[in-house]
Amino acid sequence: MQQLTEFFLNNLMLFAALAVVLALLIKTELDNLANKGHLVSPAMAIRLMNNHEDMLVLDLRVAAEYKKGHIKGAKSVPLNEFAGSVEKFSAHRDKPVLIYCNSGNTATRAVKLLKKAGFEKINNLEGGIAAWKEASMPLTKK
Repeated sequence: MQQLTEFFLNNLMLFAALAVVLALLIKTELDNLANKGHLVSPAMAIRLMNNHEDMLVLDLRVAAEYKKGHIKGAKSVPLNEFAGSVEKFSAHRDKPVLIYCNSGNTATRAVKLLKKAGFEKINNLEGGIAAWKEASMPLTKK
């Protein structure tokens, strides 16, 4: 035990650096989890939409992809235009929101913007529209 204490004291700077790196890694991971929103499966998304008729559904894909097929009732708000469009959805701040993109990765940026704007009930479709299609869920072109 004395050797372990001596080793620690002789390498105090290395242990301090290790503690800082671990703290930064933990903080980064917690921030990442907080900015994903509540991840929901396609089946859970259907349940949420059925239980909340006033749910706001946002499609973050480009307009051409939206026209090829989207979730019924979804509004097209491409991610590159999203930051300027958040305020027009302010009436939905206290209502559930479902957002999705192609694979679920880029929607995390939109979650961060929505949280910053005061939205609280943000649901992120896990796997995006790709998971929705894989689960054989309906799409519409209207």
